Amino acid sequence: MTFNEGQTVVHPHHGPATILRVATRKVRGVETEYLVLEIHANKLQVWVPKDKAGDVGLRRVLNGTQLQQLMEILKGAADAEEAQWSRRFKENTELLASGSINDVARVVRNLTLRSLDKGLSHAERDMLRHARRPLLTEISLSLAVSEEEASAVLDGVWAPAGSSLAEPVT
Repeated sequence: MTFNEGQTVVHPHHGPATILRVATRKVRGVETEYLVLEIHANKLQVWVPKDKAGDVGLRRVLNGTQLQQLMEILKGAADAEEAQWSRRFKENTELLASGSINDVARVVRNLTLRSLDKGLSHAERDMLRHARRPLLTEISLSLAVSEEEASAVLDGVWAPAGSSLAEPVT
């Protein structure tokens, strides 16, 4: 996968970032090329070895086909769930830590459907609010819309037009 200066990419743990430049550093006597990223959320600079970008999980923003696949995940039925909330919470935490946007979508879908059906514990409500953030960012970047509009798109997966399922994410 090739990356270019000025390109917007998604880091699995930091979210969207812009590639500022490609820089070379000597580490342990070996010249290594790095992608210098500026994280959108906090202007943090992250250096990712260019040849390890795929291993790290650095990727392009979802294209139309990938966004459609993400929406299909969101529209799907909930995964079989653990009856005990602490085990559910642990499974969801592990999925979120994977850095995969599809895993994040599964967590949001499962928690949203559960909230509509049975309700969520306080910890699960917080997790849902936290898990929505990368989805909103991804939808916003993919569709070139505001995060408010992305929230309406996300809520529209489960709710009739004009209603909102989640409180605003800040």
